[in-house]
Amino acid sequence: MKTELILAAAVLALLMTGCHARKSAGSPLVTEKDMYSYALGANFGNQARSQLVTRDSIDIDLDLFIRAFRERYNEESANYLMNDSLVLETLNKFSAKRQAEQMKKDSIAAARNKAVGESFLAKNKTAEGVVTTASGLQYRVEKEGTGATPTDADKVKVHYTGSLLDGTKFDSSIDRGQPLEFPVTAVIPGWTEMLKLMRVGEKVTAWIPSELAYGPRGNYTIPGNAVLKFEIELLDINSDSTPKKAPKPRGTVEE
Repeated sequence: MKTELILAAAVLALLMTGCHARKSAGSPLVTEKDMYSYALGANFGNQARSQLVTRDSIDIDLDLFIRAFRERYNEESANYLMNDSLVLETLNKFSAKRQAEQMKKDSIAAARNKAVGESFLAKNKTAEGVVTTASGLQYRVEKEGTGATPTDADKVKVHYTGSLLDGTKFDSSIDRGQPLEFPVTAVIPGWTEMLKLMRVGEKVTAWIPSELAYGPRGNYTIPGNAVLKFEIELLDINSDSTPKKAPKPRGTVEE
């Protein structure tokens, strides 16, 4: 089962156990043990609420939860309602069920994103100033650059902001106040292609189809089949290799 589910169960168990400790509600915290015990329970409780309740919305019977934890903690084997094998089997089945449900939701969302993305790109390619390359990458030059153009062998320094088509921002070097430096080939294909069409000093708005980004599976911040919008400024090229070649043709606007 998922590591975070195991962790969440453990921390919630500790929280619930703390609720039934010898200290009554509202009693003063006197000793170092008192302070540490309460602080640990509070910290684990916050984590449990964040993981089990806020994010996963798992519905549990707290009385049974507390009973099981106490029995295991105190090794009261005579009271066990499940042996350890059945415990693991039950948790694995629950985890598999949750994963299947999430995969179904993700699949439905990915299909919806694909349709939305295709519709957007079909309309966007006719917008003024938008260039569409053979791969399907779309971009518009916001500010012309006058410097060199990077190659696969180069590292670049860029400022950028990334967002979804609905305007949700998922990353920004500008917000962090620090440009990002990386090899041209160390990023998603849409980025690599875009960078090799830019000159130092240039700013573009780029729309990257999911096939050139994170595909149908997405990642932890990007939904499956999502078209990504980036505002990119190429600040510098860091390379000790051969002199830069002339920029390649930018691509053609599709009819």
